[in-house]
Amino acid sequence: MTRPLILAVAQSGAVQLSDSRQANVARLCKMLDEAADNGADIVVFTEIALTTFFPRHYAEDRAEMDEWFEREMPNAATKPLFDMAKRRGVGFCLGYGELTPEGQHFNTSILVDKSGNIVGKYRKIHLPGHDEFDPSRKFQHLEKRYFLPGNLGFPVWNTMGGNMGMCICNDRRWPETFRLMGLQGVELVMIGYNTPSENSQDASETLEQRKFHNRLSLQAGAYQNSTFVAASAKSGNEDGHHMFAESCIISPAGEIIAMTKGEDDEVIVAEIDLDDTKFGKSTVFDFARHRRIEHYGPITTQVGPRIPDGSDNT
Repeated sequence: MTRPLILAVAQSGAVQLSDSRQANVARLCKMLDEAADNGADIVVFTEIALTTFFPRHYAEDRAEMDEWFEREMPNAATKPLFDMAKRRGVGFCLGYGELTPEGQHFNTSILVDKSGNIVGKYRKIHLPGHDEFDPSRKFQHLEKRYFLPGNLGFPVWNTMGGNMGMCICNDRRWPETFRLMGLQGVELVMIGYNTPSENSQDASETLEQRKFHNRLSLQAGAYQNSTFVAASAKSGNEDGHHMFAESCIISPAGEIIAMTKGEDDEVIVAEIDLDDTKFGKSTVFDFARHRRIEHYGPITTQVGPRIPDGSDNT
């Protein structure tokens, strides 16, 4: 190996409404400690890791939900995690609800280096769900009500020996997410997700289909941009709602090289070589040689589809 990195994914089991931040952080610390015992350089935690997935709950008064957001990072509840990371010399990626000094709400992930310093921040851009109570749904998914779309783009940071980027949950389903980081030479994409096992609008969609779509999105993003992907779930029965697991580490060839076995707190570790990203980036996905941007204009100039009317068919 020329650029080895020991990569850990720390999957969180369910977090209930009554669970305190301090108790949740203690669970994260335990997993970081386990990862460090296995030589990990960096640990990937999940989306909304500090609390239950609160967007499934409706509040008519938006301000009632502010209790689920963090006003600063680190704070009193999360300082033990930062302290342990610094003491053990392990970096990490952590997802949480962010409330800015300006009063803006984001679904956020941060990247923390081995010295316990925040070196990167990402705010979720592709918000799923809806913004008003929907009685037709089996359960609510109110991310559009409680979060603003992210305003930081899809940055990549050169840190801890490689080019690293982050995205969150639904972002993984959009190829633009990975491609924008791929255009910055990303070598590791870190993702947290809280994904329900049921589709609130389509009862015919099976759990296996939902798991397949998760794997498909992650593996395609890794392969099409020749990057490692580390994805961490929050899973299990949370507030009466089940979320699937399958946290995993994926190679630049799009192959799953590690996956969790259960739905509780669980750490998986893989020793990777960041130089394994070079072959794909210099051959089939050599963007400088092969991309034809003169034909890609609609990707950034239109939102919905424009269906041809057939009048110009030959």
